Amino acid sequence: MRRFPVSAALTIATLGTLMAVLPRLAPALKGPQLTELSALADFTPERTPLSPLTRHVEDAPQPMFHLRRKDTPPLLADSNGGLDHFYESLARTERREPGAITRVAHYGDSPTTADLITGDIRAMLQERFGDGGHGFILLGKPWAWYQHRGASLSGSGWQIFPATRSETKDGMFGLGGVNFAGGATARTSIELDDPGQSHFDLYFLREPGGGEVEVFANRAEAVRISTEGDKASPGFAAFDVPGGGSSLELKADGPVRLFGITAEKPGPGVVYDSIGLNGASITILSRRFNAAHWTAELQHRRPDLVTINYGTNEADFDDFIYRQYEKELREAIRRVHAALPDASVLVMSPMDRGYRTGPGDIETMETIPRIVDIQRRVALDTGCGFFDTYDAMGGAGTMSRWYNAQPRLVSADFIHPYPAGGKIVAAAFVKQIESGLARYKLRRLER
Repeated sequence: MRRFPVSAALTIATLGTLMAVLPRLAPALKGPQLTELSALADFTPERTPLSPLTRHVEDAPQPMFHLRRKDTPPLLADSNGGLDHFYESLARTERREPGAITRVAHYGDSPTTADLITGDIRAMLQERFGDGGHGFILLGKPWAWYQHRGASLSGSGWQIFPATRSETKDGMFGLGGVNFAGGATARTSIELDDPGQSHFDLYFLREPGGGEVEVFANRAEAVRISTEGDKASPGFAAFDVPGGGSSLELKADGPVRLFGITAEKPGPGVVYDSIGLNGASITILSRRFNAAHWTAELQHRRPDLVTINYGTNEADFDDFIYRQYEKELREAIRRVHAALPDASVLVMSPMDRGYRTGPGDIETMETIPRIVDIQRRVALDTGCGFFDTYDAMGGAGTMSRWYNAQPRLVSADFIHPYPAGGKIVAAAFVKQIESGLARYKLRRLER
């Protein structure tokens, strides 16, 4: 039987006496109340602060910043002017010029699929520069966890083929990397939390024998779109909903192949497309996408910035990283530059990724910093910006710290952030974008 800790009991009793007597001796002296002693009885060193002595409240996690040496490369490298087009568009939006919309297309893997990080970036940029609308939304859930923040999505009757699978041989996956093929029973319903979206654009494939799509906005028919065409080619159908739409319903009439829909406001503001594919790697952009088809999709969307955010899934393949990763990354960037010569391109590194080395021990995969180094060098060589997500999080060992944090910031796979962790990355990213914009405006004044 364990002995009662007499010294600890005497300490608590003495503290209690002082707390009771001090306010009477010095009424102006404020101190902790008797009710706050429960923090001692339920003391958890890793979660309860020693000073001041207050009742513990589970606050939202704060950004976990780390000290960086002066000679450490910047988190956002944009000294080569690769982001100037994006900054110029953002400056026009900031000045609230009529109709000034800044568009970003963010390509990534599974966190992007769930609109983690990207959803917070969208919200922060729109709060700062204006809300240009939801942006690109898929027409169903290729994965149960697919979501676009602020939109409720349901679909039925579709055959869904993401670019990460091999069923679609022609490489035509639209802007978002997913095919939705269906007939008379296929339909999609989208409920928008913000009813201010008034301009919509349906992305589809024109092809011989293509059927029609009926689109209803606010439960009234808005437009009927034919997908018939002489050959397989990108199709787009823009339509407006006066006063804005809070709900959309799409119904197929005959065989159709659709890709997604964009929702925007009149502006000025920012539109941030979250385009994620579960299990994706850089080869989606460099190989799987039909280059001519994807070029047409990008040129129609006209993003001011294209973000290339891969690397997590590649980390499992040492030989690929050593022999081929750089080549694939350069090809993906080349394709974007060829499609959008004036647009900015940003390479965004993967997050830290951990693995267990023993009971309670989690270390960073050694391939992650290698990928980051390649990305930084290639971005500089090809006139792109580069954001170091890995270093912004804290570098090596971040997943261990995040997993052991209270509350946890990452799941047990040491890959996917929880929403609070995603928000930390988003905040760091947006802060760097704002700093980059300030540097750009200063350079413009100095000319």
